[in-house]
Amino acid sequence: MLKQFCRLFGMVCLVALAGACQSSGRGGGDVQLARNLSVPDTTLPIQNLDVRISPMDLLEISVFGAPDLDNSYQVDFEGKLKLPLIGLVSASGYTPSELAAILETKFGESYLQDADVTVRITETQQRYLTVDGSVQKPGMYPVEGQLTLVQAIALSGGPSDNANPKKVVVFRQIEGKRNAAAFDLRKIRSGEADDPLVYANDIIVMDGSEARRSYGELLRSIPLLALFFVY
Repeated sequence: MLKQFCRLFGMVCLVALAGACQSSGRGGGDVQLARNLSVPDTTLPIQNLDVRISPMDLLEISVFGAPDLDNSYQVDFEGKLKLPLIGLVSASGYTPSELAAILETKFGESYLQDADVTVRITETQQRYLTVDGSVQKPGMYPVEGQLTLVQAIALSGGPSDNANPKKVVVFRQIEGKRNAAAFDLRKIRSGEADDPLVYANDIIVMDGSEARRSYGELLRSIPLLALFFVY
């Protein structure tokens, strides 16, 4: 009798969890479940302080008080940028904020006092995703061609000693809302589950002690359903 009750109680909990996921997410929005992984809204770079400028990137540069300098400029194959008044400037490898500081210095040397420069990446040949949590080398990694979840984890050096590979969470923006799905890395590696594609701007978080310090209850609140849902 006790075993039957426990089994029934477990089924009720699962149904309730599924219903809760379908009805509302964090912030009260409707939850969307899908059997297939949806692609993100965009793979263009989200403006992030860690994104590095690459050759052939298109940059939008504005200089406060000097509207004639406001324009779109393309980084050349060698990673350099040609600007009015100051000529060639090395841009590749810098973040937008770092390049802005360099340009402020160069403009200020001869032409503009207290120059205030803003740099934004509008088009890029390089796409990035983030691998975080309990992995050997958390960070941002370039996405070149198709990339799967297992391959993305490999880029970060694999799970750390304190990782929980049974739960890897992918955060993604779909239809204007932030979504999440959890996957069992062990089942993917053994062939019991599919290895999903990941995309630029995805954030992949490996569960474990390091991840829980940063993400806390958020990781625990996402069920291992291999489904994306709004949170």
